Amino acid sequence: MRHLSDKIVDDASLKNICRQAKAEGKTVVSTSGCFDLLHAGHVKYLEQAKEKGDLLILLLNSDASVKRLKGAQRPIVNQLDRAAVAAGLESVDYLCLFDEDTPCGLIRTLQPDIVVKGGDYEGKQIPEMDAVHEYGGRTEYVQMEEGRSTTGLLEKIRRTKDNSDGTGGEAK
Repeated sequence: MRHLSDKIVDDASLKNICRQAKAEGKTVVSTSGCFDLLHAGHVKYLEQAKEKGDLLILLLNSDASVKRLKGAQRPIVNQLDRAAVAAGLESVDYLCLFDEDTPCGLIRTLQPDIVVKGGDYEGKQIPEMDAVHEYGGRTEYVQMEEGRSTTGLLEKIRRTKDNSDGTGGEAK
């Protein structure tokens, strides 16, 4: 069993890891996202992505990237904690943080055989598709867990807070 610190790597190390895996005939799969407030939907998504190949690479948006994409109040969990939790999942072989709005630069560098996105993107044109098709890779989709989302969790927390007695949910 590898240590968590061995799974979180920089882009140069990841490029070598992917090159070696491909030389061994392995199928390299990548997916990306913010993975803020990791929940059961994320876990199932990553398990399905892993089933598509031999090596699953998670490209994780940095805090700055999440803030630009999701707004000033996000992320809820900082990038080092999000990376540690996600890398702790059995399905994730390696994880690399990226600071851009999309992982397209890393996808072009790593050239995974398959880029996985959630089924909610199916039929939509997204930047990752262009990047993966440039070198002959493919995009595949996995089913999303109905009713499982970070946005949904945050809304539930807000509703609970709004309905509290002013103590923030603490016992009196």
